[in-house]
Amino acid sequence: MANGSRQAAWEFFGAELKRRREDAGLSQSALGLRVFVSGGYIGQFEQAIRKPQLDVAERIDEVLRTDGFFERMCRKLIDDKRYADYFAAVVELEGLATRICEFAPTLVPGLLQTAAYARAVTLAANPFVTDAYVDDIVAARLERAGILKDATRPEYWVVLHENALYIPVGGHAAMAAQLDHVATLMRERHALVLVLPYAAGAHASMTGDLRLMDFEDAPPTAYTETSFSGTLVDEPAVVMRAQRAYDLLRGAALSPEASLALVESAAEDYRRCTSTT
Repeated sequence: MANGSRQAAWEFFGAELKRRREDAGLSQSALGLRVFVSGGYIGQFEQAIRKPQLDVAERIDEVLRTDGFFERMCRKLIDDKRYADYFAAVVELEGLATRICEFAPTLVPGLLQTAAYARAVTLAANPFVTDAYVDDIVAARLERAGILKDATRPEYWVVLHENALYIPVGGHAAMAAQLDHVATLMRERHALVLVLPYAAGAHASMTGDLRLMDFEDAPPTAYTETSFSGTLVDEPAVVMRAQRAYDLLRGAALSPEASLALVESAAEDYRRCTSTT
């Protein structure tokens, strides 16, 4: 994980620790006594100066009755190999978000992907890996997507560039199924997907993917990604610029109704291609 991404995630960990400790009416010293570290260590955890060991995170969960939250976040940050290092913190944070806004310039984003689509994307970037490796990556991606079906699911906005509809990832049949899946999520109101058409021309995020996440009791974050690295930030000025860019993307996109019609039309085009081959 890039240093900035990891640090932002640990800062979120620290902010949550402070909030939940104060909600429990405990001082740093009192919590430290109960989890067998000093109060100064708790303060350093909260400031993201020092990172807790996994067993300390487990004891914090027990004392604060946080149902494994700090253990899970700690595990994701230090030892989840199913995700690229720079993306692991994002996976943990998206499970806590109240709203996720994503711009996808070339691919259907991970939270919307089918197994066949995810498998094709993984193999394209990793042509020499084992089937077991691919299976793990695909399973992790589908597991992430489960948050869209939860009762407490976040609002999920996607601006999907028209590119993503016409790059035939996995072949025509896989693309028809993928776009059918996106359309179903749109119709069931699990995701609000807006298509940015080719006709829009230049747009506000020409350099790549963009993701914004809002939380109930923590600052919003912005995440940008290139092929081999990602940056997660919560600096207010940077997040505000990213939010403005996203507003511009939404303003240039088609309406929800026109977007759904275009997704369904593209799916039908792929089905026709499949039936004639």
